[in-house]
Amino acid sequence: MRAHPTRGPRTIAGLLASGLLLALAGLAPHASAQSSRVDIALVLAFDCSYSVDAREFELQRRGLAQAFLDEAVVAAAQAGRHGRIAVTVVQWSADDIQTVAVPWRLVDGPATAAELANRIAGMPRLAAPGSTSISAVMAYSATLLEAAPFAADKRVIDVATDGINNLGPWLRDARNLVVARGITINGLAIQDEVDYLHHYLRNRMIGGPGAFVEIADDYDDFPRAIRTKLLREILPAMG
Repeated sequence: MRAHPTRGPRTIAGLLASGLLLALAGLAPHASAQSSRVDIALVLAFDCSYSVDAREFELQRRGLAQAFLDEAVVAAAQAGRHGRIAVTVVQWSADDIQTVAVPWRLVDGPATAAELANRIAGMPRLAAPGSTSISAVMAYSATLLEAAPFAADKRVIDVATDGINNLGPWLRDARNLVVARGITINGLAIQDEVDYLHHYLRNRMIGGPGAFVEIADDYDDFPRAIRTKLLREILPAMG
């Protein structure tokens, strides 16, 4: 996260509307996801802002891929009423930079979890570096959830970041609008630059039933933190 002046206002409604058009027009869901019901639909949004260098991006990518090869995470994905979850991965930075890096995938056992892990491990850095607009990626992620080709018992946006919102709409306004649509927002605070980040995300970003912030001490701690966070999200009783 680097300090940058906020550009002209982009309204939350405008972000949601433009994101929905992108979601409807540009996403091709995995064929097996059509007309399915899942226990949780999860958007994993991870930071590609100016503060994230190549090594830190790789630690996020590798840690997330490894998490879906973890036996406990796979078992959690199978443990719900429907026996499956749905996951998509978004890369983001500024208020006009969000991109789907891995389209919706169902995880219902070791084979589909391994397929998702391989897609994550092989994804390039698609989002250009920019300022840190958490509010914009939350709006964008909400539209992905609403355009998803299946029904979900719970819908969650999982934002990993090392910085505070410094561009785009006010974070609390974005949070309140997204939560009002029945979506939970969780956070993963990577505490290598802003030592109060976990407090900031708790007070301004997270919301919805059972919302929480997981803490990674730094990027080297990200693999542990994302595994713990996924378990808490998929099986809340474990948190």
